[in-house]
Amino acid sequence: MKALKELGLLITLSITIMVSPVLAQSLKKTGNTNPYTLVYKGAITKNETGKVNIHPVKYKINGINIAANVYTPANYNPSEKYPSVVVAHPNGGIKEQTAGLYAQHLAEAGYVTLAFDAAYQGSSGGEPRHTDKPQYRTEDIHGAADYLTQYPGVEADRLGVLGICGGGGYTLKAAQSDKRFKAVATLSMFNSGEVRRNGFQNSQVKTIQERLKQASDARTLEKESSKIPEDGRIETGGKSIFSGVASITDEEIAKTSTDLYREGYEYYYRSHAHPNSTFLYTTSSLLDLMTWDATDQIALIDQPLLMMAGSKADTKYMTDEAFAKVTNSKKKELFLIEGATHIQTYWRPEYVSKAVNKLTDFYKTNL
Repeated sequence: MKALKELGLLITLSITIMVSPVLAQSLKKTGNTNPYTLVYKGAITKNETGKVNIHPVKYKINGINIAANVYTPANYNPSEKYPSVVVAHPNGGIKEQTAGLYAQHLAEAGYVTLAFDAAYQGSSGGEPRHTDKPQYRTEDIHGAADYLTQYPGVEADRLGVLGICGGGGYTLKAAQSDKRFKAVATLSMFNSGEVRRNGFQNSQVKTIQERLKQASDARTLEKESSKIPEDGRIETGGKSIFSGVASITDEEIAKTSTDLYREGYEYYYRSHAHPNSTFLYTTSSLLDLMTWDATDQIALIDQPLLMMAGSKADTKYMTDEAFAKVTNSKKKELFLIEGATHIQTYWRPEYVSKAVNKLTDFYKTNL
């Protein structure tokens, strides 16, 4: 009877995947036929007995609908108890890309996992669209823990978290205070505050005040507009409402000098493109991003910590900086994925395999 009750709860928590006509048309253009709109290699196409299953779900954080996918292990039984892992996606990313890939692999290792779209992004709700404020991204991770620890079969005291790229920086921030996370891991961590403030590899330090003025002007434009348009990078009176890149040509990609951005454009706009994924974010978000840092108060992290980065990643300096400042972790480890760049840890099988093997050992030991 108890098992039936828990199964009934599971059914009410899960939703039938619904793809809007606009999204469906966009997916058709990219050739994506996956029923869950997943774009990574080896993605689930249907739920089968004896295999990892995917369950699209929705829940609310501060009144905003969050779209997520729960992955359950093979032969999942809601009356049993499972360890679980929250997976936070990269900047510009969504749950259907690398976050889903890692969530699926961890489910194959026996974990109930949750990959979600950040509020204001992907399939989640929230206006203005593409808002990217650190406090919201951090609250997303707290809210994911709220949901996952109540999921049927999940043992709340065995909760881990994995943050990828920007999601890694926000994971470090969330873990400082949220001790429900018993094991904390990051992959190719990206300190969004540091980069938005100083520029990538400290290339824009001299323009900080100028860019803060642009962000202030953008906020004024937002308040003057009844609705912010979403069709790419919008210029109004010479002032941008959005920052980032809406689209890019093959020639522009080839001329991009840094591995992070060149390979990132290839990943997000070519090989793993999804209509819900974009490099755009509201320029006004910089008011919050530029005054924030993932390493502020990082000594509050006392949980076991695993930080992973590609040995050839041009973003590795951010992992090195953060790792050195974690002084109170019960056990911390820096793991290099030899030969990998930042973006290659998202998808290349040989690098993903190394990361997943390390993660499963880490969570097995600490959850």
